[in-house]
Amino acid sequence: MAAQFGHRLRRGATTAAVAAAAVAALSASQAPAAPQADGGTGDRAAAGATPSDEAATGNSPYYTDLPPLATPNKPGASVNLPVTGSAEAGIPASVLAAYKKAEQELAGTDAACRLPWQLLAAIGKVESGQARGGKVDANGTTLSPILGPALNGQGFALIKDTDGGAYDSDATHDRAVGPMQFIPSTWATWGQDGNGDGRKDPNNIYDAALAAGRYLCAGTRDLSLATDLDRAVLSYNHSTEYLRTVRSWFEYYKRGTHEVPDGTGVLPAGSGGGSSSSPTPSPSTQSPSPSPSPTPSGTPSPTPTPDPSVPPTTPPPTPRPDVFGSLENAGTGTLQATAGEEFDRRIAVRARNTQGALLAKVQVTFTVVGDTDARFAGGRTTATVATAADGTASAPALTAGEKTGSFKVTAVAGTTKPRTLTYTASVTARVADTLTRTDGTAMTATAGEAFADRITVTTTYKGTGVAGTAVTATMITDAETPAENDKGPYFTDADGKAVRTLALTTGDDGLLQLPEIRAGDTAGTYKLRLTTASGATLTVELKVEAAPETAPEA
Repeated sequence: MAAQFGHRLRRGATTAAVAAAAVAALSASQAPAAPQADGGTGDRAAAGATPSDEAATGNSPYYTDLPPLATPNKPGASVNLPVTGSAEAGIPASVLAAYKKAEQELAGTDAACRLPWQLLAAIGKVESGQARGGKVDANGTTLSPILGPALNGQGFALIKDTDGGAYDSDATHDRAVGPMQFIPSTWATWGQDGNGDGRKDPNNIYDAALAAGRYLCAGTRDLSLATDLDRAVLSYNHSTEYLRTVRSWFEYYKRGTHEVPDGTGVLPAGSGGGSSSSPTPSPSTQSPSPSPSPTPSGTPSPTPTPDPSVPPTTPPPTPRPDVFGSLENAGTGTLQATAGEEFDRRIAVRARNTQGALLAKVQVTFTVVGDTDARFAGGRTTATVATAADGTASAPALTAGEKTGSFKVTAVAGTTKPRTLTYTASVTARVADTLTRTDGTAMTATAGEAFADRITVTTTYKGTGVAGTAVTATMITDAETPAENDKGPYFTDADGKAVRTLALTTGDDGLLQLPEIRAGDTAGTYKLRLTTASGATLTVELKVEAAPETAPEA
């Protein structure tokens, strides 16, 4: 389907006759009258089969211009072979690059399809005149929307709105959108991100070309086979005339193309300049209306009688730049925080209008959902923020509660058809970074006795006690690589046996009091090492003094 349907032209009988001759020479294949989207499995099956009664374009109108043919008198040339190197063989640089990029990607992900980029070029030619002669920006997005007529059943298919006007600015009926003229419902299934910007935009030639390639490759099609290629083209528009036109350009482009600067491509007849005298479009099944006879000079032109065979058309609406179209992530990374702390980043989103431009003053509501006690500033679970001039809005600061685990935060914008983004956030437990004694009492005992004092320690994270911290207590040697000491002080187990390593856990306040320590029988200075799983350590010196000598009995 073409760009501006007020500028679409269907050629007359002479051109149609040439077209028939050209197509007869190009292909003898007969496509099925009612093409079906092939089923498939694995990578060959897209996200849903295309229904047989809904083509990618909604069977909308298209440009019927045919490629130029070689001069009959040119030596060694056939009248049925197109001339390469002509202006018509020029394809705008970004558009050509998009077709070739799509072919390359399909060759890597669906090699069995054998998609030729020239087929995309042929469809792009008849649908939009190669994005209106390559009028795209540096990212491949059309400089202005390419919209088809309303699919209101008046000469076209009847397809009621499926996207809330997000893509086509029409909340009543769908329209074909972009350089490859996808209707919104088809784009919802087949849309692709061909230029890697994180968006699936039917107005972007890279996105649209890749989507068209995947659509044509649906099921188990092998486009090197004429029957499969015909079936694929007919799934785009259920018209044998459409198939012949696409086939003509396909063969023409296979014989040679060249790159031209963006914006300088040759437009289909009647499409340039937006002249008020440009012919009105006709659906693919409409025969051309004869041109009125010229009126003699000085005689007023009679009011033309409407041709009853030509259905009325509805011009595409003037796009409104303030209509919300999409919501996207504006660079929000991983959302993670320690219990009780503020998340180190805020959720940021970006709003665009229906043409993909940044849009200000869009109300975005952020909501904390799930089993969590995390809250926005002020203890709120929801917050509404308007997008700034650059289209971005950031949620208020989010603070983790004491409950650990994952939860969700949603960002919602739009009323007719809300757009929702969902972010996952996670809260991790505090991990002690410090292990200290609560007093500095020297630990001294007499050999054979118990130490009178009990060691008490606390585990903290940024000064706050951490409950449930695992602490390992080990009597160690003085070696540089500490090992358990089998001499000197020891703990006792439930059976009263000596043990020199214990696994302990701090209480609710992060405090831990060690069990009684026995001095042992050998005097000397010993060390007790306390460690946590996070790497915090504490060494306590234990001094054992020799027992006093007893006087001999008289």
